[in-house]
Amino acid sequence: MYNLLAGLTVVEGASFIAGPCCGLHLAQMGARVIRFDQIGGGPDAHRWPRAANGASLYWEGLNKGKQSIAIDLTRPQGRELAQRIATAGDGLFVTNFPADGFLAYDRLAALRADLVCLRIMGWADGTPAVDYTINAAVGVPMMTGPADDPRPINHVLPAWDLMAGAYGAFALLGAERERRASGRGREVRLALSDLAAASLGHLGQVADVIAGGDRPRSGNDLFGAFGRDFETRDGQRLMIVAITPRQWAGLVTALGIGEAVAALEVRTEASFARDEGARFLHRAELTPIVAAAVVARDATELAAAFDEAGVCWSTYRTLGEALVEEPRLFTENPVFAPISHPAGTYLTPGAAARLPGESAHAPDPAPRIGADTDEVLADLLGLGSGEIARLHDTGLVA
Repeated sequence: MYNLLAGLTVVEGASFIAGPCCGLHLAQMGARVIRFDQIGGGPDAHRWPRAANGASLYWEGLNKGKQSIAIDLTRPQGRELAQRIATAGDGLFVTNFPADGFLAYDRLAALRADLVCLRIMGWADGTPAVDYTINAAVGVPMMTGPADDPRPINHVLPAWDLMAGAYGAFALLGAERERRASGRGREVRLALSDLAAASLGHLGQVADVIAGGDRPRSGNDLFGAFGRDFETRDGQRLMIVAITPRQWAGLVTALGIGEAVAALEVRTEASFARDEGARFLHRAELTPIVAAAVVARDATELAAAFDEAGVCWSTYRTLGEALVEEPRLFTENPVFAPISHPAGTYLTPGAAARLPGESAHAPDPAPRIGADTDEVLADLLGLGSGEIARLHDTGLVA
């Protein structure tokens, strides 16, 4: 964690990935992030994966470093209290609650006119959606998988959710910066549908489909350049990628396939050194050349040759294997530290960005739901001990 946003308070009322991820990014850059939760936990409080004691590792991972106040949101008085908290402090609020519910912007703005609210949505028209359904709608699962299998392939990484968390943090801070100049609050709506569609447009894929139709499936081949999985003599599988001319030259040198590649260039009238697209177009002929050279050597021999030649490559691993075999990722990565959470002590990531010359603070643990109820009521809303006790007695907070 860093202190770039020290002194900034953000309130979060959100579930699942995108909204909590946004708050997490802000917290790990030093903001005070206060989330309100339903007493006993919201709809994501017990999601898998879970620890042996039943605590959600998923929930802890997305909400570490935040404060938690537990409110009975099923009662009108509890929803009114949530509205007061959402508009308190610095007037920055992150949510994925419905746009027309009790946390609608006009209702909150009536309490604080300069409120900046980031609202993460499924579809921009308010239709509910999650990463998997948006991914299906935009066509990505139909681009992946074997060329001879028409079934869609779901991706296990919730890319649009994770991108929404990062983009949402950027958008919220952008609106906050504008408010400092104008004094005006605003609602920023970020829909997964818009984010997915825009991202494919940024990558040129929308224009490509308009001009030439849907992209055909290419299995494990990297689209538009050379890259795919190869098996070594000792049964390891490597991902090898050559996009730049330097990467391609390094691969040809490391494998000693210069003559075979040159002969193929003569036959196809292509220049693989200069044109990455040509490597993709002629992959059916290039792949066997590379595969034969790779399968003739063990993985350790190839690793040394690849690293010396500047090849872009990696071994395929399970996450469990990566924890043991690639210390740069986890065990020797300063981004991670062993932290004690309600679920137990385990390696926990802090901010992914690094600031050269500045040491990051160890990541803070995840809270227990409602752990900070009294502190938030006292210093954020200025309530006295008697009033806080009455809220407890009536069951509005826990």
